[in-house]
Amino acid sequence: MNFSELRFWLLLGGGLAVALTLRWPIRLGWPRYLVQYDRWALLLLGWMLLLAVSWLTFVIFLAVACLTYGALVWLTSGRVRHPRRYLFLLVPLQLAPLIYYKYSDFLANRVLGLDYDMLRGIMIPAGISFYTFQAIAFAADTLALRIDRPRFGDYLNFIGFFPQVVAGPIERRKDLQPQMERFRFAWEPQQLNEGAGWIVVGLFFKLALADNLAGYFDPSQTGNAYRIWLANLLFGMRIYYDFAGYSMIAVGLGRCLGIRLTLNFLSPYCALSMVEFWRRWHITLSQWFRDYVYIPLGGGRTQWWFFNVMVVFVVSGIWHGAGWNFLFWGGLHGLFLLLNRLAGRRVRIPRTLSWGLTMVGVFFAWLCFYEQRSAVLFQKIATLLTPQAYSPGALKEFCQLHASGDGITLAGFLVLGGISVLAEWRSLAVHNEP
Repeated sequence: MNFSELRFWLLLGGGLAVALTLRWPIRLGWPRYLVQYDRWALLLLGWMLLLAVSWLTFVIFLAVACLTYGALVWLTSGRVRHPRRYLFLLVPLQLAPLIYYKYSDFLANRVLGLDYDMLRGIMIPAGISFYTFQAIAFAADTLALRIDRPRFGDYLNFIGFFPQVVAGPIERRKDLQPQMERFRFAWEPQQLNEGAGWIVVGLFFKLALADNLAGYFDPSQTGNAYRIWLANLLFGMRIYYDFAGYSMIAVGLGRCLGIRLTLNFLSPYCALSMVEFWRRWHITLSQWFRDYVYIPLGGGRTQWWFFNVMVVFVVSGIWHGAGWNFLFWGGLHGLFLLLNRLAGRRVRIPRTLSWGLTMVGVFFAWLCFYEQRSAVLFQKIATLLTPQAYSPGALKEFCQLHASGDGITLAGFLVLGGISVLAEWRSLAVHNEP
């Protein structure tokens, strides 16, 4: 489900046109069935869009969704003692498709050193990481809080609400499920106006910033520190505008339909510390790991809290991708967070310097995210940590390389990105004013 493709919008518009056309005679002749029609029309619309991505995406999604609900039917039937204990069986079953499609090649061929060609190039179903985590949270909340399970159709709308099923946010039962249960095709002018604003900003982030910055990204350089830093900067800005743009479009589509989704990114490049960065970056994922991994491990209440932090960030890194580099990226952020917490208790740093140090750490770590070749990754890290790599000669080479028209165009896009960050700073300042 690619929000930047015209095909998605044509399918969405066509699906809505059919749904609303069929709704009209039902509203006139059988109004008592209108509520049920709206819910099932929304569900079928989402399924159509998932099938348009690929049949594999739809089948695996439906398998995880039905497994979760079927297990809850049994566990909440009253015939099972201590149903929460069965989460130790249910969660691995929920994770099984994710592990196979996303990690089997890495685990078998790169960790264990096996040579299974059949595992190479496996197509990963779109959104599998997101809806799997949402299903796990749904099962855990239902059993832990002893909440009645919803009707099957409402549950399917919760687990498969089309704006967020492929790229998040990872919604929680208490926030999204009640909205699914009272869903109607209302088309309120205020909701449409708000939603359109989010969609426009999201498309600007994605098409004007992320896609154009991606065209200048060059990860080939290993010896020039300035060029490596530029690659880190471009990748970091691109992934933010890409991911945040998708999140904003999802929020906008939800608002148009009368559904409020969580804003997944809240100006993370305005963060003054690494702790604050993770409160602003991929918010629903950070909250998921906090509630379902960090706190069950003991959180900060134990003397081994630093171990719990590292476990969370290593697992977070692996969640983002199957490769040693993602593990390094998560571990590095975990280390940064530990240093941030320890230093924050003893040292007070001016705001500007604190922001600068945070951004240096964030963009340094992006190198571990995009460079999948371990030997090249370590070579680049060595370059960045070598003072001689910042010589005047290296700077001259960097400047000559970007003195052309392409360099000027790139500078324009970077300035545009910088302006958007300044706008976010201003927005945060206004909302924090008394």
